[in-house]
Amino acid sequence: MPTQTFTSGRIRRADYDVGSGVLQLQWDNGQVKAYKGVPAEVFRRLCAAPNPTTYWEDRIAEEYPATAPTLKATATTAKASLDDLFKDAGL
Repeated sequence: MPTQTFTSGRIRRADYDVGSGVLQLQWDNGQVKAYKGVPAEVFRRLCAAPNPTTYWEDRIAEEYPATAPTLKATATTAKASLDDLFKDAGL
């Protein structure tokens, strides 16, 4: 499954299943959205876009049907990360 990570913007990661055409997007807030029937070329263009979030809004969000994601949503806030890190420290 091809994966692309992004360091800026709201989308943090894109996973694409070539066989099923399912595109899963993980957002900066940890939410995961999935879309089915997405052609490989759309995934390629998303990865190459200067602003992947804008590309998603213009070319994916309403063009392809949403489906249940198989990736788990993750808490990416700094507080959640620190709480997890120090939960057993007794602080």
